[in-house]
Amino acid sequence: MNYTEIQSKIQNAQHLDFGTILDLCIKMFKEVWLKGFLLVIIIAVAGVALTFLFAAIGLSSPYELDWNSGFQVNRSYNNFDVIYSLPQAILVGSLSIGLLAGFYKMCKQIDLNESVSEDLFYYFQSGYSSKIFMLGIIYALIATIAQAMFFIPYLYVMIPLSYFAIIFANNPELSETEIVKISFNLGTKKWLITFGLMFVTGILGMLGVIACFIGLLFTISIMYLPVYFVYRDVVGFEDDSEIMKIGTE
Repeated sequence: MNYTEIQSKIQNAQHLDFGTILDLCIKMFKEVWLKGFLLVIIIAVAGVALTFLFAAIGLSSPYELDWNSGFQVNRSYNNFDVIYSLPQAILVGSLSIGLLAGFYKMCKQIDLNESVSEDLFYYFQSGYSSKIFMLGIIYALIATIAQAMFFIPYLYVMIPLSYFAIIFANNPELSETEIVKISFNLGTKKWLITFGLMFVTGILGMLGVIACFIGLLFTISIMYLPVYFVYRDVVGFEDDSEIMKIGTE
């Protein structure tokens, strides 16, 4: 499926049913919760490790590193601190996009009743590392600029940015610019339903706190599923079938 075909499908997208997609997210989560747990663990460990590393060399100014008492929040945090954290954001963003792409590939395989590869690092091992890194740079730059402009701009761009991984996962042959354009077109077209689904699944994911907080690591990955089903029902896959039309009216 080429760039023009995808854009045409987005422009002619049908209405999506909120309740149906939410139900699909819950059902899919029951199938992929363990893979989601591994995804969250890897990203969390990498994020903590990079935070220590960049704080140690003075590039993570929102935190002060004290080897006696650990990390302390820097009360003088301001918008310029976001810029200092840009290298860390690029690395974490790149890792997240690559791992999420592998996660969405598994979701698709389960959805289509195919054999599941269970390899979160699939796209890193398939020669797409440079493209993932470029997408990570673009992701971090857009997020940083929006964050520096305060809450509302960041709230808007977080939805289109969330589509980077799913679009890349299903169209790795597209250029970085095309992936970004499609992400923003789809994210803008389906912003409200995506935000609503992510908000509700976020609440469901937070229920893991009940299990002594660590349960959050097992449940929070449900937040990643709404964009999969929105993409699936708007754009679809090359091997579209009737199952791809479940969430549409």
